Amino acid sequence: MTSFEEVAGYRDELRAHCYRLLGSMDDAEDAVQETLQRAWRNLDGFEGSLRPWLYKIATNRALTLIGQRKQPVELGPPMFVDSAEAQVLVRESVELAFVAAIHHLTPTQRAALLLRDVLGYSAREAADMLGTSPAAVHSAVRRARAVLAEQDSLGEEGQREAAARYAEAWTAGDLEAIVSMLTDDARFTMPPFDERYHGHAEIRKFLADGPLQYGWRFVPTASPKVWVTYVIDDGVELPASLDILVFRGAKISSVVSFIGDEFVKFCGL
Repeated sequence: MTSFEEVAGYRDELRAHCYRLLGSMDDAEDAVQETLQRAWRNLDGFEGSLRPWLYKIATNRALTLIGQRKQPVELGPPMFVDSAEAQVLVRESVELAFVAAIHHLTPTQRAALLLRDVLGYSAREAADMLGTSPAAVHSAVRRARAVLAEQDSLGEEGQREAAARYAEAWTAGDLEAIVSMLTDDARFTMPPFDERYHGHAEIRKFLADGPLQYGWRFVPTASPKVWVTYVIDDGVELPASLDILVFRGAKISSVVSFIGDEFVKFCGL
């Protein structure tokens, strides 16, 4: 018989899954808590494989929360730094870049992609979890992969070169060079702060009035899409943020700047 302890043992990986889906740690915590409570209430007489059952509950709870939102939530920082799974999310720049990238997908595409490509469930298993057909799962995953392929069309080396030019523009304080590298509909967000800027005009004004009043140093990580930043004020250099770049072709469509020196420290830089 399945025990409460066995169910609770999946808490950390379910939290990571819900964070990837929701982009908000607060929402992820709520989704996981409700998942565990629902599972505990229905343990009597449960027969089957525990892990897929829990992921089915968690995925659908996360999708319900997304549907209840009055407006999209910008990606927030992964703050669950107590667990091994959390440390992977914080330290692995490739993972952070992936989470930022998939938030340009629809919720259904995101869920289907995670179930198939990250968790390794079959199309039939994913369809059962999502309450749809294998054909619908195949279609959602195909569209999701196409969006991600467009984001990565430059290739890793091309993205590394483009990101280096972006970092150099910041170092030089060259506002117009920075803006020219952004798509017309680019977004700039700074979790955990609620500020968000869309499009060239808003981003240009924000940068001119705020960040570019100071000096900057950008340090690359293992991923060309992820950079550690340091702000320079009166000759003093301080850790500032972990910046995630999302590309669309040769330009940057989104910058998620996780504000706080804890992210810099986790990268060991």
